[in-house]
Amino acid sequence: MKALTVTIRRFDPDRDREPYYQTFTVQVNEGARVLHVFHAIHDTIDPTLSYRYSCASGQCGSCAVRVNGEPVLACMEEARNHSTIEPINLSVKKDLVVDLLPKLEEIASFLPKKETTLPKKQEIDAIKPLRDCIECLCCLSVCPAVDVTKFLGPTAMRQEMRLALDPRDRGDRVSDAVRDGLFTCTSCQACWKVCPKEIEIPGKAIEKLRAYANKRGFTLPRHLEVAALIRETGRSVPRTAESFLEQVPEVLEPYGPVKATVGFFVGCMYNLRQQQSALDAMEVLRRNGIRVIIPKEQVCCSSPLIRTGQLDYVDTLKKRNIEAFRFRGIDTVLTMCAGCGTTLKNDYKTPFKVIDINELLTQYGIEPPARLPIKATYHDPCHLLRGQGIRDQPRELARLVVELVEMPAICCGSGGGVRSGNPEEAAALGKRRGEEIKKSGAEIVITSCPFCEFHIMGHTDKPVKNIATVLLEGYREKDRKKAAGTKN
Repeated sequence: MKALTVTIRRFDPDRDREPYYQTFTVQVNEGARVLHVFHAIHDTIDPTLSYRYSCASGQCGSCAVRVNGEPVLACMEEARNHSTIEPINLSVKKDLVVDLLPKLEEIASFLPKKETTLPKKQEIDAIKPLRDCIECLCCLSVCPAVDVTKFLGPTAMRQEMRLALDPRDRGDRVSDAVRDGLFTCTSCQACWKVCPKEIEIPGKAIEKLRAYANKRGFTLPRHLEVAALIRETGRSVPRTAESFLEQVPEVLEPYGPVKATVGFFVGCMYNLRQQQSALDAMEVLRRNGIRVIIPKEQVCCSSPLIRTGQLDYVDTLKKRNIEAFRFRGIDTVLTMCAGCGTTLKNDYKTPFKVIDINELLTQYGIEPPARLPIKATYHDPCHLLRGQGIRDQPRELARLVVELVEMPAICCGSGGGVRSGNPEEAAALGKRRGEEIKKSGAEIVITSCPFCEFHIMGHTDKPVKNIATVLLEGYREKDRKKAAGTKN
């Protein structure tokens, strides 16, 4: 047995004006689950603590709570000392018990056809990854779109896709999904990262429903415009100034000994909107011994088309990009756009390794820059944090230059075609991001995604900078101090 202390959010709507937190210390066995802690509190300290459970084996979903901010099943999560436990983000009935019924009633039911058609093996195989849902609503608890729109949420979309694949169902699941907010998903991937059954709802449900919707003519007008632009120019944003690719040679040699050689996939935003961030990154790479090869015939990675369900031209883009790097014998392709990196890593089958710039710089190590007297906060791009699992590396780099303060890792609202297709939703999520930035007390915001960089600029009065730009500023300050010291 061991002593374990937890803090639990309490609230009884019949008695309390607002929620409060209460700390308990109990004796539990080594390896106890969070649910065991609830039992111990209820049985030995406070029998009024309210929580829900049924199977206690991860199959019913009824015991979902948030532990240190993350939705989990209490019966499966190991209890850790000094954890804070709260209900998931739904209407609270009492303490840790939330009202699941209104949301569960929104999930579509199976509507049998008069004549039964048995599903084929191919259809069964497609349904399998979607049918394990235990309706715990962890995914709904973290969905940013649900907070600012009428989106029914990831659970509802998963069910719509599961029924759309079933030949025995007579419902019009595609039009239902569009009605219920299909195009409001930001592709942040928070839902499947907290799913106890690891159901990949964005890729296996929402994006596929969007592809069905595209064939039915439901694609949003702005998304159709982006697809037309990609077909016409190879890029998802229009040209407004000299591109990055026009400003650099095909090979950039490092300033010192060569540590590594990489091909650079620039992406549409860094090529045509935020060229300076990409140029800053090249300077940082060259200073740290990285030779960079930049194929000029590379095009859009196809992420805007995949996320919005417009798949007809995707294979053409993939082939062009793969061939551009394979032709030069490049075995490692570098990305600095979170969306491009996620797409190349997860949606392509490449003959080369794909690595994010934060991974590369921490892997090889960098020359220490000068520290700047600045307090900064870091915004986690969804496609970097959840799409590629990259969290610590950019923070490690940023801390070399600035004092870093944390803020919640929430979606800024720019992904999944939402900024272009649902600008009001994107603005609402951007405002929420801006509020967290203000709370942090930071003087600047650092990120590692051009879409986040561009979108957050419109929702904060603080400068928003790419991690590479911050590193370069540290190097320039180091050089300035060195030059001043030499003169003295």
